[in-house]
Amino acid sequence: MTAPSSRLGHFLPYLLAVTASAVSDRIAEEYRVRFGIRIPEWRVLVVLGDSGAQTQRDLVRATRLDKVAVNRACKALETRGLAQRRANTRDGRSHHVELTAEGRAVHERIMPLALEMERSILGALSDHERRVLERLLERIRHGASESERNLAA
Repeated sequence: MTAPSSRLGHFLPYLLAVTASAVSDRIAEEYRVRFGIRIPEWRVLVVLGDSGAQTQRDLVRATRLDKVAVNRACKALETRGLAQRRANTRDGRSHHVELTAEGRAVHERIMPLALEMERSILGALSDHERRVLERLLERIRHGASESERNLAA
């Protein structure tokens, strides 16, 4: 593989994308082998485990996945008995997706592994550097979200 040009190697969107892919690839195999789930399913499972029942539209926003990926992830979780849908009584059209008891049990087993993998990946950073990185990434995400909202207006 060819090394990126110096301009591309310093282009923030590129650096964020390849870093996110490297981290995602590192953990994807672990989730697949141990739990039989892919990254989109993991994202949906974790959001539901942390936040409770959500509509698929809410899950799209929370996971930053497109609606087709969220729909497939929800169906896969349902097929495995990890999630279930129930009618949204507020609008009659959408459904809430929520974890089943088995889904909550998987969430409880997967989170310690996720946190351990995070510690391993971030092991080269000091505690202070990790906190700074988290704050900087949050600011970048917020700035990107603001730009997105301004474009939509």
